[in-house]
Amino acid sequence: MDSKLTSLSDAVSLVENGQMLALGGNSFSRIPSSFVRELARQKKRNLSLVKTAGGYDIDLLCFAEVVSEVTVGYVGFENVLGLCPSFRRSVESGIVKVKEHACATVIAGLRASSYGIPSQPIAGLQGSDVPKLTGFDKTSDPYTGEEIFMIPSITPDWAIIHVPYADKFGNARIDGGVFEDILMTRASTQVILTTEKIKETSFFQENPMKTKIPSFLIRAVVQIEKGAFPMSCYPFYDYDEEVIKKYFLQSKSNNAVKDHLVSLENIDYA
Repeated sequence: MDSKLTSLSDAVSLVENGQMLALGGNSFSRIPSSFVRELARQKKRNLSLVKTAGGYDIDLLCFAEVVSEVTVGYVGFENVLGLCPSFRRSVESGIVKVKEHACATVIAGLRASSYGIPSQPIAGLQGSDVPKLTGFDKTSDPYTGEEIFMIPSITPDWAIIHVPYADKFGNARIDGGVFEDILMTRASTQVILTTEKIKETSFFQENPMKTKIPSFLIRAVVQIEKGAFPMSCYPFYDYDEEVIKKYFLQSKSNNAVKDHLVSLENIDYA
């Protein structure tokens, strides 16, 4: 096998304008923050983002005018700061289109793609406005006759996943919650990993059941410590509330993106 190790800038350069990206992690946990910031630095445009529960990653890309569409169940800073201001402004102004989902329907769409089928049935949407807003169709269950909603497949061009450990070939281990990351790697056309630590392949061979992502799915691997910062990456660090609050305040300034990227540049390239 050939090494897939590359630089952050080269990995991000693989992403083309207009493509769909599934962003790994969830809310404050293990999101590909460094990759997202490099997308902003390279001034990518018209990207479509997919995620169950986003926050800092989606908000920053909206403020950097990288995004044209978001397929998502939730975007916010939880009870720490509440709603994401840049995402909200972009949606209200019409710059960013939202495909309104519940987290479970994003998962259903990714599952359909990973299974190679056009749609996936789901229960629990009765009484919700989500199907009407997003146009989910109903069908009759062939066994019970009950009406169920069908979620169309979601096939991102790229899954961008930050992991604690990987080898240079792309085998990866995720300690703690895996969220939708494994599913994203199966549903997407190609996968880029960023990782806290590069380990020898023997590390994964010693306990193969913990190798959640196999190398044959991976296009590129980037070693970048604190790659999820200012969000958390178990077992290495927790989220930094002060840095998140500083970004939140910066977002009220026209220079917010530039100031924020400069302030964290030494972390991205440590």
